[in-house]
Amino acid sequence: MENKKAFGHVLAIFTIFIWGTTFISTKILLQAFQPVEILFFRFVMGLLMLSIISPHRLTGTSRKQELTFAAPGFCGICRYYLLENIALTYTMASNVGVIISVAPFFTAILSHLFLKEEGRLRVKFFGGFAVAMAGIFLISFNGAKLELNPAGDLLALLAAFVWACYSILTKRISSYGYSTILTTRRVFLYGILFMIPAMFLLDFHLELGRFVNPTYLINIIFQGLGASALCFVSWNFAVKILGSVKTSVYIYMVPVITVVTSVLILHEKITGLSILGTLLTLTGLFLSESRN
Repeated sequence: MENKKAFGHVLAIFTIFIWGTTFISTKILLQAFQPVEILFFRFVMGLLMLSIISPHRLTGTSRKQELTFAAPGFCGICRYYLLENIALTYTMASNVGVIISVAPFFTAILSHLFLKEEGRLRVKFFGGFAVAMAGIFLISFNGAKLELNPAGDLLALLAAFVWACYSILTKRISSYGYSTILTTRRVFLYGILFMIPAMFLLDFHLELGRFVNPTYLINIIFQGLGASALCFVSWNFAVKILGSVKTSVYIYMVPVITVVTSVLILHEKITGLSILGTLLTLTGLFLSESRN
């Protein structure tokens, strides 16, 4: 039993490490790709990988269930990642990584309002939220030039809210009893379909010749096979072993991983205010999640 739990923790840490570095990978790809192009290539590759892993069809679903699969495809796959990728064109990867970590706050609020599962929200929850928001302010306006464009940070915050909507919807899907790989594949499919209008509106170009550059090829493979297909599977296994609450705590490692890798790989400058903001954000998140 202990070995199984240890394996669950390893899976969760592995998944969060990959997701925490995804912001850096996207920042590199944005040198040659539009946000919607990265999104399309990433999830088409992820869909193909999941189809290879589990080639069986998802059958016996009702119309209502199909609508439930479509909704997170729109929120979590299309809107969330599109907002995240566009945010990265305006602001630093470290900013986006930290701001996205506020998603659990929005998830708790939406769960309280619509699922009635969390009971009464305590004062400590709102205190933690205030501390995290103070941290986000310091990160967004870190004093480097005193004139940072907040557009990217606001888009990242909106992406966090959209991810919360996705989380609420996936809770409903988990109650259907279908294979996690098959339901994830179906959500991916709907997400790709919802991307099509954005592809026409946001200057999408196929131009596969760009992948001749090994840096771009490695990063899109990393995102498609690693961050999308593999990580969804590893995360779901971790949840199955540890439970959703214990596993979700690891989400708070994302901004730390992103900030560190931003310095090491992208050579982004992290000011003292950014460090303080990161600490405040993480402190607020832990305070908010405290049950006592």
